[in-house]
Amino acid sequence: MLAPVAKGYRTITPDSVEDGIGNALSNVLEITTIANDLLQFEFTRATEDTGRFVINSTVGIGGIFDVASKVGLERNTQDFGLTLAVWGVGSGPYVMLPLFGPATVRDALGMMVDRRTSDFSFNLDHVQTRNQIMAIRLVNTRAGLLAAEGFITGDRYSFIRDVYLQLRDTAAGLEPQQDSFGEQDFDSFDDWDN
Repeated sequence: MLAPVAKGYRTITPDSVEDGIGNALSNVLEITTIANDLLQFEFTRATEDTGRFVINSTVGIGGIFDVASKVGLERNTQDFGLTLAVWGVGSGPYVMLPLFGPATVRDALGMMVDRRTSDFSFNLDHVQTRNQIMAIRLVNTRAGLLAAEGFITGDRYSFIRDVYLQLRDTAAGLEPQQDSFGEQDFDSFDDWDN
């Protein structure tokens, strides 16, 4: 749905500007990451992510430049969906959310909490500005995924679902779920006749 807009955005936006927009948006989301680090009792990671946020917000001019990565503080992304996973909450069914993309019920609930607690645009009273920031965020995210589309093989929906679920399990520190297809015992075909 957003692919044509994202392709146009990638075409007309210089790479350095696109990187700066992505960095600034990611810098704002560091607040969510820090809060979720604390909720997961990952205090060392929370300290590193706080340092990253401070460095990029100051030296990186509001996060436009990712200075923290250059000094060894790599980006770590945590959200409330991952916090719920760490707390033992099951993922629930996989869903494809319009505009937002793949999620599970747990992650969709987590998105609502994250948006309420840390997204500065959510708290803006000026509706037009809030919607423009949200549109830029969605288009920038979609544009970042365009290069990955070349890796999709077979059934698009199944491929995206499987990759998403494995990435989320890995991010939560869980063992990725394995697809059980092909593990059945087909030695006895006699039962198929009945």
